Amino acid sequence: MRNGVVDDDQVTRWAQEAGQGDQQAATAFIRALQAQVWRFLSHLVGPGEADDLTQETFLRAFRNLPGFAGRSSARTWVFTIARRVAVDHVRTAVARPRSAMVPDWQAAAEAAGAITGGADEGVTLQQLIAGLTRERREAFVATQVLGLSYAEAADLCQCPVGTIRSRVARAREDLVAAWQADTGPSHGRRTG
Repeated sequence: MRNGVVDDDQVTRWAQEAGQGDQQAATAFIRALQAQVWRFLSHLVGPGEADDLTQETFLRAFRNLPGFAGRSSARTWVFTIARRVAVDHVRTAVARPRSAMVPDWQAAAEAAGAITGGADEGVTLQQLIAGLTRERREAFVATQVLGLSYAEAADLCQCPVGTIRSRVARAREDLVAAWQADTGPSHGRRTG
């Protein structure tokens, strides 16, 4: 266990044992990954959907555990499933027609915390991360928030390690630029 995170070999053993019907291993497997999967999904689709999508991730994982061969770590395997769950969720949400029953949508959004008051109230890192492109957000969250190695993130995102390094570097540049744009003098900050 490092920094409160169970090592990949142990998580993989639990996954294999759970796939053979061991209930204690199944419980340990979920406990070891649940918080990280929730954080990953929260950054990909938002905290409002993360609970349901985390549950869906583990449902899919448990359906497939008997066939889990351990070619990659169970942690990477579950994050790959979580990524697919998030993509499926976004596809469904985009295809679904939207309607609002609230006449003043801006006031409703502000009351729900969806719109901040501007530069004076500051900008949270989560809002900045949400503004990244999907590919950069996935790579950044996997490596910088969840602490996966670049190789594990490459497995997760199904691309070469060099692509992950590039996406993370560009995500950092985008975050710095977004932070500077939101806190710069051209956004309502008074001087003097």
